[in-house]
Amino acid sequence: MYLNMMLTKARTSLIKSLKLKKIRIQEELFVIEGAKNVIELLKSNFLLHSLYATTTFLDANRKLVKSLNAEIFTATDTQLAAAGNFRTNNSVIALAKIKENKPLSAGAGEFALILDDIRDPGNLGTIIRVCDWYGISKMIASTSCVDLYNPKVIAATMGSFTRVNLFYTNLKAFMENKNGPYYGAFLDGDNIHTIKFKSRGYIVIGNESTGISREISALTDYRITIPGTGHMESLNAGIATAVVLDNLYRTKRDKRHCPPSRL
Repeated sequence: MYLNMMLTKARTSLIKSLKLKKIRIQEELFVIEGAKNVIELLKSNFLLHSLYATTTFLDANRKLVKSLNAEIFTATDTQLAAAGNFRTNNSVIALAKIKENKPLSAGAGEFALILDDIRDPGNLGTIIRVCDWYGISKMIASTSCVDLYNPKVIAATMGSFTRVNLFYTNLKAFMENKNGPYYGAFLDGDNIHTIKFKSRGYIVIGNESTGISREISALTDYRITIPGTGHMESLNAGIATAVVLDNLYRTKRDKRHCPPSRL
C-alpha cells in the first residue's frame, strides 16, 4: 500500500544531507537513485529504510514493491530531482541501511581485490562494476579510499554494489597477517600477458596519481604491468583493473579442461 504523501521539506533535507559522509555515518543510511540501482537494491539483502517513487515506477514493479517492509511514498519527477544529488532522476530514490564493516579475505580458489588509496568516486564505482563482471565478490580497501556509500560511487556501480562486498581496514596490517600471494599493478612490473597466476590470491590496485604506496609495495609478492605502445604515462585505475582481471580470468579459464573446438 503506497502512502500518498508528497515529499516534505524534512524528508528532502534528509536525502540531500546524506551526500555528506559524516551524516551517512550518523544516520547509518545512504542514498540510491535511479531505477536500475534501486531495483538491484530491492533484490538484495540490504535493509531498505524508505522508498520515494513515481506511481509509474511503483506500478511497473508492483510484485517487487509489494513485499517490502519499509515506508513507501509517491513523488513526482520534479520532487525527486529536487531531493536527489543529480540533475536528472528516472523515477525513484531509496534510502537503505549501511552494512557493518565486516572482515573479508580470499578463500580457497578465490581472488580478492585490494585497493590502496583510491580517491575518485567514479573510479571506485567502475572498479566495483568490473569486479562484478569478472566474479570478484570481495574487495579490501585502505581507510583512505573513498567511501563506498558516496552517492557518486553508488551511481557508477550500476547496481553492482549489491553483489560486491567491501571491507575497509589498515592494509599494511591486513597484508602482514594474511597469506598472499599479492600481485601489485606497477609501471615497471612483469608483463601481465605472461603471468601465471596462482589458484588464489589478491590483486593490488594503487592510487590514481601515485600508484601503490611504498609500504604496500614492499608487501607485494609479484609486480605486474600492462604493456602499452602509446605515449600515456599510465591507465585509469578502473581500466587497469579491467585489464588485469581479464588476464586473470583468461589464465583461470585456460587451466580448466575445454572441449575441442568445432571450428
